[in-house]
Amino acid sequence: MQKIRTSNPDFMIRHASPDDAELVVEYMRKLGAYQKMADKITASEPQIRRLLNEKLGEALFGYYRGEIVGFAYFCQKSSAFTGRAGIFIDGFLVDTKVRHQGLGKIIMGYLCSLALQRNCQMMEWGVLDWNKPTIEFYRSLGAYSVDEMRIFRFTPDDLKANAHAFEGKP
Repeated sequence: MQKIRTSNPDFMIRHASPDDAELVVEYMRKLGAYQKMADKITASEPQIRRLLNEKLGEALFGYYRGEIVGFAYFCQKSSAFTGRAGIFIDGFLVDTKVRHQGLGKIIMGYLCSLALQRNCQMMEWGVLDWNKPTIEFYRSLGAYSVDEMRIFRFTPDDLKANAHAFEGKP
């Protein structure tokens, strides 16, 4: 896949293909370790390959001087509250060794540009409450927090258990 030039001549961005599924998992594990949630990263290479193949998710990699140092995993979303379409970023990481060089800002700028190209009107992501440096980074870009909302999630087992209500099974 072709690398996209950025405002920094030493930094390029490349969209992932399904063949990059193992690398996506590797970067999600790095993100999980950074977030002190390594045990929560359960995605496997075949699962990510399926998501990328079926265009249910996308990923990109940032290359600094030829080496991968940044990553984002994202998908399309929409909101019935606002009537807007957007991008949801599920994973975002810039390697510690190159932080504070503006590379994260370039990746976010690229994602914003991509959202606009796709006629999106919003972009959303989550940040752990304790992660003050990242919160400040996002705020410096003009992002705001939706503090009055908590995210809830069903596991595969929860999906099956709750589907029984529709199917009329106990």
